[in-house]
Amino acid sequence: MDEAGDIELKDALARGQVSEIVAWLDGRAPHDIAEEFTRLDAVESALVWRLLGRDRALEVFEELDARAQQQLLNGMRDQAFRETLESMDPDDRARMLGEAPATFVHRVLQGLSTRERAMTASLLGFPEGSVGRVMSPEVVTVHADTPVPEILNVVKRKGIDAETIDILAVVDRERKMLGVMDLSHVVMADDTLTAGDLADRGAPSIAVTENAERAARLVQETNRLGLLVVDSEDRVLGVLTVDDALELIEKADTEDVARQAATLPSSGHYLSASPIRLAGLRVVWLLILIVAATLTVSVLQLFESSLEAVTALALFIPLLVGTGGNVGAQAATSAVRALAIGEVRPSDALRVAWRESRVGLVLGLALGGLALAAGWIVAGIGVGITVGVSVVLVCIWAATVGSLMPLMAKTLNIDPAVISAPLVTTLVDATGLVIYFVVAGLVLGL
Repeated sequence: MDEAGDIELKDALARGQVSEIVAWLDGRAPHDIAEEFTRLDAVESALVWRLLGRDRALEVFEELDARAQQQLLNGMRDQAFRETLESMDPDDRARMLGEAPATFVHRVLQGLSTRERAMTASLLGFPEGSVGRVMSPEVVTVHADTPVPEILNVVKRKGIDAETIDILAVVDRERKMLGVMDLSHVVMADDTLTAGDLADRGAPSIAVTENAERAARLVQETNRLGLLVVDSEDRVLGVLTVDDALELIEKADTEDVARQAATLPSSGHYLSASPIRLAGLRVVWLLILIVAATLTVSVLQLFESSLEAVTALALFIPLLVGTGGNVGAQAATSAVRALAIGEVRPSDALRVAWRESRVGLVLGLALGGLALAAGWIVAGIGVGITVGVSVVLVCIWAATVGSLMPLMAKTLNIDPAVISAPLVTTLVDATGLVIYFVVAGLVLGL
């Protein structure tokens, strides 16, 4: 959205010009209007909401994040509250309630029809973080012995409430999955065939207790419009569609980026979060890192005599720790990403370590040559060799440690992104100083 659009709406709201507000809304897509809601206060949001038509308002509501949806619902009267909730897909409703206070959840469930309440409650009954929480239970199922002419009738009858009609589940009489059909195949098929004949029996499915992010990445890797979700006995429970999978991947990537930047993940829009909330998300990791940084102080105290003997060594400490931290952060970020998309597993630790150590060697030789020259010019050949050799060793060490720490975290069932680049950087700083002073002792005889 351009800046002019923002100013026009704000100005129209400030002047109370309803005609201008309506004109602005008419010229915007639902996702653009939803984005603008995050920039408005409660009173302005309520005014804009009332000016949207019912169908358009529901489209905008679906584009809002869970926190914004809760805030908007809290300001609605009972009738509008119930109508909005009833219109939501069960998976979207469950996603919103998963982040809501208990009192709000109770009010929502009480305001739903019996059918919608049952579907929403069933989704909330699955473990948090599982695909069962985010799947749509509204999926079109067709018995295997259904003739092609009858399949379209089934789609017309069940498709009204379904999340998608592009993915048709072929099941037996016990609702166990036999395969998947595309609607396009049905339309083009010979009338003498049955659903069982058209079913892709090799199509993958997802266990309902599977991790939601892992399931979403499976949708991405298989290049399908969605995957069926089944229970332990292969009964079809729902479907994870590609649009929901993309939202899950975006959320997971956003969380990983936050953790790699040494902050806790934030739900909701950036502009809707208060400075206190943003500071609270960041301060936890900063406290951990400042405690970890005391290791660097301890190392400097340990080698204080070496610094007194050759004070020039202190000049190159920022260069050394900065280089090591950057190399370690690069390796850690690469490892976290490779784990997330399934390119490596914890069992690949030795291969990853061997590869990254060689990467570190190449980087160290390139950077160490420059460091040697700088040290030689500033403080003589002895210090130059010390700095150059230290940079090579620190790069090898940092690349190896940075790549292995996320793999170790995964083995311990810790989110690899928690082993963030700043934490790797802090640890490499302290150990890099030890390497530096040991090399100085060998080269300079300290």
